Amino acid sequence: MTVPRRRRGSVKRTKRTDAAGKGDLLFLAAVLLLAAYGVVCVYSASSYNAEVQYGDSLFFFRKQLIGFLIGAAAMVGISFLHYEKFSKFGLPALIVSVVLLALVFIPGLGKSNYGATRWIGIGSFTIQPSEIAKLGFVLFAAGYFAKDPARMRTLKGSLPVIGAGLAVCVLIMLEPNMSVTMCVGAIMIGMLFLAGISKKALAAICIPVLLAVPALILMEPYRLQRLSAFMDPWASPKEEGYQLIQSLYGLSNGNLFGVGLFHSRQKYRFLPFAESDFILSVIAEETGFFGVLALFLLIGLIVWRGFRIAARCGNFYGFLLAGGITLAFAVQCALNALVVSGCIPPTGLPLPLVSAGNTSLIVTMAGMGIVYGVSRHTQTKKLIQ
Repeated sequence: MTVPRRRRGSVKRTKRTDAAGKGDLLFLAAVLLLAAYGVVCVYSASSYNAEVQYGDSLFFFRKQLIGFLIGAAAMVGISFLHYEKFSKFGLPALIVSVVLLALVFIPGLGKSNYGATRWIGIGSFTIQPSEIAKLGFVLFAAGYFAKDPARMRTLKGSLPVIGAGLAVCVLIMLEPNMSVTMCVGAIMIGMLFLAGISKKALAAICIPVLLAVPALILMEPYRLQRLSAFMDPWASPKEEGYQLIQSLYGLSNGNLFGVGLFHSRQKYRFLPFAESDFILSVIAEETGFFGVLALFLLIGLIVWRGFRIAARCGNFYGFLLAGGITLAFAVQCALNALVVSGCIPPTGLPLPLVSAGNTSLIVTMAGMGIVYGVSRHTQTKKLIQ
């Protein structure tokens, strides 16, 4: 009896590879394009104010350009690291974030501006710890849930993540900075949702958080004043309602096509924080409705590709990591747009990758580097003949 010979190469085997691929190049290009556009917008929104305040029209532009270059290098460099390596740094990242937030309150180290102490001053450099804390919390939550997915099924098992989120929120609230507190709270709830916590447990967390918002507003008189200005900004057009009114002027001046890039009138010190928290108003004035639409289509592309990267990752930690960072970006973009358009009370929150501020820009791009790295290192199977 003759046994048929097996043809060479007829048996297919699978082999796991962790080699980095090209990843989602569309996501990478969209992030870099938005950040580069932000540099241009910062120059347009800040040139006059920088000339008046510092005698150098390129002051904010130069800082933003340096931040963009550092952020781009960090984004590309981080993407070469396998995302699973970040699982070891979840707790250290959270501890560093909490320590930095606490250092803000040390006299001589914390830097105050407009009645709030939100920065750490080191010589001529400033760091905003709350921007670092958002990424640190996502790293911790993703690592905690991925280590033992069974934890997410119960409220008790989720308590360390909830406790960490509340600790970060309390420290940020003491600065005070209610907008970032709300942002971190939304990220915490979003991470619990992504991890798969039960609906009953999620409701048990959301209800107290929502009830805490009006309580926090009532605790501080200036928040009540901002709420009153939000309800009727024209009741105090030269005081609490001034910023919102000027923002709405900028939005309305743009019409469909805008007054032209670099030709905003509101940036001539009519609109406070034109280069940072309210840069969207200047963009709307200069590029109009269609310019803002294009901007948010680009932001939407980043969010879509980010969640797509998370969904396609076969690793639970990678899913939580990419999903959490994308969620944080989406939440902050939405809150900034709602503030600038007068849909929620005015509060300080930058538009990610666009507003002036190197801490926000570099940390956001580093986080996007992690998401891009997840796309590059997503496990694949190759057929070996």
